[in-house]
Amino acid sequence: MKYLLTSVLTACGIFSLTSIAISADPTLRIERNYDDLGFLKPIPVSISGFSGEVDSVLKNDLIFMGVQNVAPTEARYFITGSNGERVEGRVTEKVTKTELMAKAYAGGSKRVQAHALADDIAKLLTQLPGIAQTKVAFKVETGPSVGEIYIADYDGHNPQAVTRDNSLVAAPSWSSRGVMYYASYKLGKPEVFSHELGSGARRALVHGPGSTMSPAVSPDGQKIAFIWNKGGSPNLYVCQSDGSSVQQLSKSRDAESSPCWSRDSQTVCFVSRERGPANLFTISANGTGRRHLSTVGVGNATEPAWSPDGKWIAFTAQRSGGFDICIVKAQGGPVMVLTEGEDPSWAPNSRAIIFCKGPDHRKVLSLLDAPTRHVKDIARISESNSQPSWAP
Repeated sequence: MKYLLTSVLTACGIFSLTSIAISADPTLRIERNYDDLGFLKPIPVSISGFSGEVDSVLKNDLIFMGVQNVAPTEARYFITGSNGERVEGRVTEKVTKTELMAKAYAGGSKRVQAHALADDIAKLLTQLPGIAQTKVAFKVETGPSVGEIYIADYDGHNPQAVTRDNSLVAAPSWSSRGVMYYASYKLGKPEVFSHELGSGARRALVHGPGSTMSPAVSPDGQKIAFIWNKGGSPNLYVCQSDGSSVQQLSKSRDAESSPCWSRDSQTVCFVSRERGPANLFTISANGTGRRHLSTVGVGNATEPAWSPDGKWIAFTAQRSGGFDICIVKAQGGPVMVLTEGEDPSWAPNSRAIIFCKGPDHRKVLSLLDAPTRHVKDIARISESNSQPSWAP
């Protein structure tokens, strides 16, 4: 897999980009308001001075980080700048005319510079992690019963192949240590592989009878949750990131699937059909404390994704004629249906969600701003893109 080294490093955002702080005033208190669910209300800004791709990239990035472009009369801050030989941007408080930030960016493309500016603006105004320079992994159908893993910018640009197995490859999951896990049918049955993005080296996670699938990396990078049917029924297992110390967490005759981790890497949320329809359950990483997670208002809950801040679980709810993206508090309770779609994955800011929608073999990836429910499709590289996973 050495041939993937250059492309994967590029896809992971390794380039020379320099930001120059021209001026800043960090002393002014920035007002932030929150909605009834605890999400930051969009901060109104007026953006001017940019043109072409830089203007569109900047405005799109900020939407999914809680910063909204409005008319100057409605704005609380002015964002001004230019994109000649380099991208430059300033943030000014409207009433006091105080300049909060002024930066210039050099190196990389204008698109890369615009992403960097967007992140700096969002971090200043929201105090949440920037996401404009993050990456997503996803499955791309490249032929009948053939799917490969790709990496791209969060908005779908600059896609790069991670695998070229010419078989079904699915369910990518990122580790913060530059390693990705996924399931591949390259050896005839689904097996979970670890894949070092720098060197391209990969290996099967565990060895034994049956199939392994649906890997999920804990936020601390130490453990992998996965599904293994070595006993005849798909059950939940956990092991160390190198495949050692395998522990079976569930012993059910009903199909279990789709594990994900809590923020502290101590609890796994997963799907079980022990009550008939698909339901969400949680269990400690040591196998104790199995608990049904209530999703009041919907049935057939699948594909959970725990938000990085630990507050929410996004999931797919199956309904007659389709699927919906929903969120529920991490302790369970009433469900909020956000939009039509399936297979959600949270951004590092615990606000934006990437998901897929559409019929089989023609799925597209879309971005969702959870509190405003704003949706935008991202760039597509084949007839069907699905199973997105947002890098931490």
